[in-house]
Amino acid sequence: MYLIKNLSSILNLDHVGIMDFCGTHEWTITHYGLRSLMPDPIRLIAGPGCPVCITPAHYVDELIKLCMDGVHVLTYGDTYRLPGSSDKVRSLAHAKSLGGKVTIVYSVLDAIKRAKANPNEEFVFFAVGFETTAPSTASPVYREVIPRNLKLLIAHRLTPPIIRYLFDNVPEVSLQGVIAPGHVSTIIGASAWEFIPREYNVSAVVAGFEPMDVLIAIYLIIKDLIDGKPKLHNEYGRAVSYERNLMAKTMLNEVFEVIDAPWRGIGVVRSSGYVLKDKFRVYDAAFEYGIDLTKDVDLALPKGCRCGEVVLGKVEPTQCPLFMKVCTPRNPYGPCMVSIEGTCRIWAEHGGYVIKNLNF
Repeated sequence: MYLIKNLSSILNLDHVGIMDFCGTHEWTITHYGLRSLMPDPIRLIAGPGCPVCITPAHYVDELIKLCMDGVHVLTYGDTYRLPGSSDKVRSLAHAKSLGGKVTIVYSVLDAIKRAKANPNEEFVFFAVGFETTAPSTASPVYREVIPRNLKLLIAHRLTPPIIRYLFDNVPEVSLQGVIAPGHVSTIIGASAWEFIPREYNVSAVVAGFEPMDVLIAIYLIIKDLIDGKPKLHNEYGRAVSYERNLMAKTMLNEVFEVIDAPWRGIGVVRSSGYVLKDKFRVYDAAFEYGIDLTKDVDLALPKGCRCGEVVLGKVEPTQCPLFMKVCTPRNPYGPCMVSIEGTCRIWAEHGGYVIKNLNF
């Protein structure tokens, strides 16, 4: 901390924006009060690090229809309460209370076991997540071990494209450093972030999740600013290699096709999503039930919700009029309060809205 304060005093800048792109990094920053320890002019900004928060509302709407029509929807706990676009049936949890067939599962393997145990029932698994969870979805497809009565609704998203989008389309969020996601980087490798210093003249640090990891990342970014040489650093070398995971790469390339995909509250982001390739259509819920995964209808959020701006770092959770009033962890109104990786949920449960302005 002393080194960060000492170096920041040398900087001739009024603003040093450092964005994290992982919900776990945001948890560490908020839980341990790191924001409150930062000297001027350093500002730690939460970015789009929550895959549940940006999952399109119309995906939820389609699953609600299916479960009410007798198809058994299998979902992670994080997406169980994720709101769709209708006030009549707001979520899969709400649908279940009305008689819809919905069950929380812990993995795609759990979904496969349930489908095999009930061969006369139709199942759909809601496959959500960034590159970290995509291989676990791809593996049983690649090995062709999924029973025919189980379909997959693919909602996986890719993180480098959203970082490009932010640099290219959100100039009001001024960034001088990026803390790149650690878990994602175990799959795609540290090399995936080379474009940040090369194309945007901004340092990027792949970091672990302990408070010291985050502080080291901040230190490296500030040091690069002083030196005038933006770089890519891999602080998380104990888990992340420079190149991507070759086994995961093989499966992902074989199973998925990259598409322009909608992000909730943001819009369509180029080359940022996965769909199953045609040869695996037998497992594709979108194909089976005629669901359009690419339509851009997700700029709209629940009335008054500023989750889209929170995700892009334009505003903090406390700037949303619904935060900890209408929208709470017990009764989430917007998507950023639903998931444990959502910025609003993290701030609500770990005091971000209380301690962010304290001076020690």
